Amino acid sequence: MTAEAGGFAVFETALGPGGIAWRGEVVVRILLPAPDADEVRSRLAAAVPDAVESPVPAVLALAVDGVVALLRGEPVDTSGVPLDLAAVPDFHRRVYEFVRTVGPGHTVTYGDVATALGEPGAARAVGRAMGANPFPPLVPCHRVLAANGAIGGFSAPGGVATKQRLLALERAHGDQPALFDLW
Repeated sequence: MTAEAGGFAVFETALGPGGIAWRGEVVVRILLPAPDADEVRSRLAAAVPDAVESPVPAVLALAVDGVVALLRGEPVDTSGVPLDLAAVPDFHRRVYEFVRTVGPGHTVTYGDVATALGEPGAARAVGRAMGANPFPPLVPCHRVLAANGAIGGFSAPGGVATKQRLLALERAHGDQPALFDLW
């Protein structure tokens, strides 16, 4: 974060403390909740070592407010939050941009994403991109499932159980059946 001022902050959500790091007016990292604020602080400091803990800039309040609302199960649109995709590989960037269009309460498969990007054989590469996602849930990787609606993996704290909880939260207020009601 040498070119522009950067910082990070820990914030409270319904699922515990989450974190955000930024450079200027763009998000460089979001962390889903962890068991305690010190763990979030430590993970942010490791991920963005030259950032300084400070209040979230007003221009990025939508990012924090959006994550907090999503983790309460509110169907909010965070697609307008600016993300720093400069260091993200091109394929991952394309995946993240597409996945940001998948709204709360909706899901797609890794294969759907690959096909939408014009690379129908790249489902595993989509999975790798989701596993490397530095912006959950602003890039809602929890909405991307394995073939036939299977839950697939999830690299955030809590693993698949967290993914299932996020999906359940989103469906609590939606008009679609819950994922597990389909079986």
